[in-house]
Amino acid sequence: MIIRKRLTVGVGILLATLTAGLGSALPAAADEAPAKASPKVELVLDVSGSMRTRDIDGQSRMTAAKQAFNEVLDAVPEQVELGIRTLGADYPGNDRKVGCKDTKQLYPVGPLDRTEAKTAVATLAPTGWTPIGPALLGAADDLKGGDATRRIVLISDGEDTCGPLDPCEVARDIAARGIHLVIDTLGLVPNAKIREQLTCIAEATGGTYTAVQHTDELSGRVKQLVDRAAEPVVTPVATEGADSCSSAPQLKAGLYTDREKLGQHRWYRVDVLPGQELRASVSVFADRAVNNDYGVLLRALTVHGREIVRGSESGTGRTDAISSGLRYPKAETEDTDSEKPAAETVCLQLSNSFSAPASVKTSPGMPVELTVDLVDAPDDAADPAAFGLGRGWWLLGVLVLTGLIAGLVFGWISRWRVAVWRTN
Repeated sequence: MIIRKRLTVGVGILLATLTAGLGSALPAAADEAPAKASPKVELVLDVSGSMRTRDIDGQSRMTAAKQAFNEVLDAVPEQVELGIRTLGADYPGNDRKVGCKDTKQLYPVGPLDRTEAKTAVATLAPTGWTPIGPALLGAADDLKGGDATRRIVLISDGEDTCGPLDPCEVARDIAARGIHLVIDTLGLVPNAKIREQLTCIAEATGGTYTAVQHTDELSGRVKQLVDRAAEPVVTPVATEGADSCSSAPQLKAGLYTDREKLGQHRWYRVDVLPGQELRASVSVFADRAVNNDYGVLLRALTVHGREIVRGSESGTGRTDAISSGLRYPKAETEDTDSEKPAAETVCLQLSNSFSAPASVKTSPGMPVELTVDLVDAPDDAADPAAFGLGRGWWLLGVLVLTGLIAGLVFGWISRWRVAVWRTN
């Protein structure tokens, strides 16, 4: 009887201990789940003297911008951290050095207090210069840190007045940092020079340029860009291709960004297991003026230099991006003795044939986006080079056979027609 009581007490204590342990462990496990970083957006508004011009729906550009900002602030998604930076808002004088430093953060990037942000915007009045380059550098610093998606939305009605600091070069330098920051630009004046500069800024970071001439267009486009920042996206991983396969970085399935100079070759490596198919695609963005006639070549080679498969694309005239891709299915191994089949190292070589006038800077290189995917290979995977993906023998054989049959048929018909003509 005593033993039975002791056993009952012991079991009760054990159950109580396990229950307490599970109760304390579950919240801890929940706390360990990483919280998703909030996307960050900074609106950069031109408040230079030219914003006094009254040519947007019968009101000044500044009034239209304020009205659009109020509508945008009301519609910002809760998960977005938003900030506001101005340029040309404080210094009305003629000192170039002072005017070109006239940029400040009006509202810090963080959880949005709509009333406070609207109050800050209401105090703005068109004042001074147009230091777009310094404003972009300031905005990039405002958004630095963390792994969240980051976006700058620049609204301006004029060209940068603070050369020689070229805002297009500033945007390229920001993109070259590998911080995955996108700059979208909106122009309030349909001017060719302004459009060219704002387009260059946007294209350097993979952003967009939009010309707006009405208040509803301005507010609608800014809302769209802020909402886009809140959409889930795959964060690219910055990598740096090598000059040869032996020293190339090892890539896994994912999205990668790099920089490639005009006419340069970049190498990467991917391990492909038997039964897998390698799918790789690349896009090279022409973020500067380039000459006509260009191309992009993506090749898969063995470590010994034998070409397996290639993908290429060429074009002429102005382009924003040019893309190419390839597929390489690796058949299942017949070696059943090995528990873990050995992977094949595939070398990816990226080449471009872009060229540019001597006045165009070649550094940093053009933006490159490389996608690598490894999926299950088809059941009948074979050497792609034997099926026309690499050398074209299959297609050539089909064409020769088709030509031979067509020639025989044509010859027979011709002889028959001649025989009929002689008979008659």
